[in-house]
Amino acid sequence: MFTTPIHVIGATGRSGLALCRTLAARGNTIIPVIRDPGRLAKDLPPARIADLTGPRAPLAAALSDAKLIVTTAHARHIGAILAASAPDVPLIALGSTRKFTQWPDAHGLGVLAGEKALHDAGRPGILLHPTMIYGAEGEDNVQRLAALLKILPFVPLPEGGRALVQPIYQGDVTRSIVAALDLAAQGAVQAPESLVIAGPEAMPYRDFVQAIARAAGLPRRRILSLPSSLLMAVAPLVARLPKMPAIGRDEIRRLLEDKAFDTEPMRARLGVMSIPFEQGLSRLFTPSS
Repeated sequence: MFTTPIHVIGATGRSGLALCRTLAARGNTIIPVIRDPGRLAKDLPPARIADLTGPRAPLAAALSDAKLIVTTAHARHIGAILAASAPDVPLIALGSTRKFTQWPDAHGLGVLAGEKALHDAGRPGILLHPTMIYGAEGEDNVQRLAALLKILPFVPLPEGGRALVQPIYQGDVTRSIVAALDLAAQGAVQAPESLVIAGPEAMPYRDFVQAIARAAGLPRRRILSLPSSLLMAVAPLVARLPKMPAIGRDEIRRLLEDKAFDTEPMRARLGVMSIPFEQGLSRLFTPSS
C-alpha cells in the first residue's frame, strides 16, 4: 500500500467503482473524478466534476494536483486526460482487446486512438487491455446471457460456437489495475506500456455457454450451428421480440474470431494470476453469506 493520493476517472462505472472500493479498503486516498455527481456511490469520498468530452479547463482543474491517475473510462479519452495533466504523472488506463478485431468499430478504434496517444506522448503509464469482463455488479455479458438461457431452448451460434473466448473475472481486472498502480507508485513505470489481461485459459464459445448454464442451475443447452450470414440476416427481426437483445452484424462477425491470449506477460509484469472461469462463475452465481 502506498500513500500517494489516486485520482480515479470513471469512478461511477463498473470497473471504476470496484477499483475505488478496493483501494479504499486498502487505506488508499482516492479522489473520484466524474461527470455526473448524482451517480457517485454513497460510500465513496466527495468527487471532482469534469466531463471528458467537454472543455479542458474543468478536467485540468480536477487533475491539477494529481500525482497518480487511473482511468477506467473509455480509452478514447486518454488524449484528453494527457492534455489536462502534468507530463510526468503516471497514467494507468483500461483499454480492450477489441483493438485486435478484424472488424473494427467505434469502440475498437477508440482504444487504438487512446493507445497511440499514450505512446506518442511518451507518458509513463500502463494501458491494460482486458478480454471480456464478467462478474461486475450489473455487467451484461455473462449475466445477460444467463437470463437469455432461461428462455431459449437452444442457442444459435455461427459455425457452432467453435471460436475461442477467454473471459476475465472483474476481481482480476481490479487486482491488475492495483498491481499497475503499485508499480507506478514505486517508480517502476518509466515509459508507456500496453498489456493484455485475460482469464487463464481460452475455451470455445459453445463451452462458455454451457458453463454459464451449469452455473445458473439450468439444463445443458443445445447448440444450433448456423451460417453467420443467416444470423446476420435474422438478427434485426429477432431483436423485435420481447426480452431479446439487439445484436449487430459486427457482433456476429466477432463471434467467429478467436480471442485467445498469452497470460504470461500479465503474470510476469503484474504478478496477477487470474482465476478459472468456473471459479469466477461460482462466485457470481453463489450468493455471499
